[in-house]
Amino acid sequence: MAKKSLQELLETTEKCIVAPCVYDCASARAVELVGFEAMMLSGGEVSIAMNGVIDYGFSNLTDVEWITSRISQTSAIPLAADIEDGFGGPLAVYRSARRMAMAGAKALQLEDASDMEDSTGLISRDKYMEKVKAALAALEGTDCFLIARTNADPETNMEEGCIRMAMAHELGAKMTTVVKIGTYEHAKHVAEKVPGWKMFPDVRDIDGKPAVTADQIYPLGFNFMTMHYTLKAAMDGMLEHGLKNVAQQGCHYTCQKEDATGVMGMSATPLFDPQSYMELENSFTGAGKEYTIVGNAVEDFPEGFTRTKIEDRL
Repeated sequence: MAKKSLQELLETTEKCIVAPCVYDCASARAVELVGFEAMMLSGGEVSIAMNGVIDYGFSNLTDVEWITSRISQTSAIPLAADIEDGFGGPLAVYRSARRMAMAGAKALQLEDASDMEDSTGLISRDKYMEKVKAALAALEGTDCFLIARTNADPETNMEEGCIRMAMAHELGAKMTTVVKIGTYEHAKHVAEKVPGWKMFPDVRDIDGKPAVTADQIYPLGFNFMTMHYTLKAAMDGMLEHGLKNVAQQGCHYTCQKEDATGVMGMSATPLFDPQSYMELENSFTGAGKEYTIVGNAVEDFPEGFTRTKIEDRL
């Protein structure tokens, strides 16, 4: 499990924590390897990666709970997780929040959408606050906190979104997000209306330039910023290799390509630091065992990447 909770990380830093969205243990490992300090489980990308369907209300609590437990148990950095609308009313939200905290999530994002197939519709303020209360009760005494989220459109319904987030903060939500904001002007407006910790969601480029930077928004109270890239990057790499390999009807391109890791061959196993597992086992057995793949040696962990302790990844 993560040695430091997300709340502890945010309380002990003086910068905005940038958290890429992940969807499985491999994407989480990639985020950890390059030095990010936290991550966010994307409900949409879990739907695509785990179930093979678009983000259209197909995922359920079992899906996100299962992958949350796997990521949390095999990563040294804290994971926040999107639980969409909590998968039902207040009792369902309470159950979802309790189970996700037990699975290892360090923050839960709960939205006010009225329909998971149409995220532009909002439930009433009162109904959403009932869900917020349920989530807060479920998370009491854990190291997991609530990120209250509104899907209010900042171009047409910004004031309603800010009112909802201020109300959620007053009830006890540690962090809030007006999830459709995208500019520095949006961030400034939210900062004037909503107290407490805030999340800037899914930062992106506008006209070829970053919409905001972490340094810009931190003074406004935005100490957490998410972004998407992992699934697109993974698909990009798989398609690049796939086009070459299908043309060759073999694996020559993959085996010979030296990529960002410097690892050659067809396996990503070295990136998961297999020899550190053996070092831990050898400390129990004294056997001096080395890890191989069907008797074949595995390359060492590549230089230039963050190597966390195996004890933090089991």
